[in-house]
Amino acid sequence: MNEKTNGAQARKPYIISMLVEDKFGVLQRISGVFSRRGFNMNTITVGRSEQQGVSRMTITTTGDKRMVEQIIKQLNKLVDVIKVIELEENECVTREIALAKVHVKDYAARNELTNFTNIFRGKIVDVGPNSMMIEITGTSDKIDGFIELLKPFGIKEFVRTGITALSK
Repeated sequence: MNEKTNGAQARKPYIISMLVEDKFGVLQRISGVFSRRGFNMNTITVGRSEQQGVSRMTITTTGDKRMVEQIIKQLNKLVDVIKVIELEENECVTREIALAKVHVKDYAARNELTNFTNIFRGKIVDVGPNSMMIEITGTSDKIDGFIELLKPFGIKEFVRTGITALSK
């Protein structure tokens, strides 16, 4: 999708929240809406909702307002989609979870890593002879900041979920 710089809306991140029927192939049909139009899903999280047989899906994408409106209209046409809304960043609560396995050389490094983890309200979930695994939950910015602190230790492995969000 090409955009002109003069007069065009700026590309920004958007959060799309959906309630969908918990059926085979729903995720494939939803991802098809994005791929057919050349739009990217930056992150996607899916899980059970408060209603039996219904899942809540949160997708983040980057683009302009017109693009997001088009995606929402197309998603609403899918049979298994119950509800689609765009969540405004200041009107919702967002969280991510990350796990990081970090190299630790000695007691001093373990101590420093434990202090950083406590400051960020994370949890040490596994300790090995040469590594520690840390879980952290929070906003994307909080996760990014914590990962920057871990880099000097040497990150052996790292994984993070996409954004999960609910409106306030």
